[in-house]
Amino acid sequence: MEVHGEKTLSCGTICLKYLLFLFNILFWLAGGAVMAVGVWTLMEKSDYISLLNSSFYSASAYILIAAGLIVIVTGIIGCCATLKEMKSILIVYLVLLLCIFLLEIIAGMLAYITYQECFPFCYQLDEELRQNLKVTMQQKYQQPGEESVTQAVDKLQQEFKCCGSHNSSDWRACVWIQAAENERLVPDSCCKSPSDLCGRRDHPSNIYKVEGGCIMKLEEFILRQLYILGAVGIGIAFLQLVGMMFTCCLYQNLNEDPY
Repeated sequence: MEVHGEKTLSCGTICLKYLLFLFNILFWLAGGAVMAVGVWTLMEKSDYISLLNSSFYSASAYILIAAGLIVIVTGIIGCCATLKEMKSILIVYLVLLLCIFLLEIIAGMLAYITYQECFPFCYQLDEELRQNLKVTMQQKYQQPGEESVTQAVDKLQQEFKCCGSHNSSDWRACVWIQAAENERLVPDSCCKSPSDLCGRRDHPSNIYKVEGGCIMKLEEFILRQLYILGAVGIGIAFLQLVGMMFTCCLYQNLNEDPY
């Protein structure tokens, strides 16, 4: 005999339950990937942020990290709502999915509009670097309280094999280079084989003189990072559309199934 009072679910509802549960597993993995990309981006360019006067480029990464953390909580709620067939929690889960979707779209668009050189405001990265990097190098390098700038510039010149903002001659106007007690023509980090006082010679055989300045190389690096942020953020966001559709279908089926 059939036991009265037990909930009977249709085949479609059961299928939706398992599909939504599988989606939550993928959602957790995707959330971890989003958070990892955000953390990786901040770690990769954290040394260079001090060279810019804007936090615009780290904003996208922070948004992705926040979305990744919310995903952990959202995934737990989604699993509970699916297994327990609680329609009220399904609504909460759907709202959280929508919020995360919007967060990742915003992060992706912030990164993408900066990467694309399509409209006047899309040149913000290029203009900001050109206006600020040279002044920062000349005024703050090796100055008291500006250790982060000094380390960032040294790492920048060594990693990208460049010297100065536009070229090595930019260092002639540097406050530190012009000091009477300084014998260097360029910082030691401009040297192809860095050593103490190697910056006293600015011959192309000794420093990165013909390789050009650091502006274009730093710009390419940050744009590449922003492109990765945009692609990952928007890609994962559209994956969440599938989860929202599954949630809506399951909610509707739970309303229609007999008890």
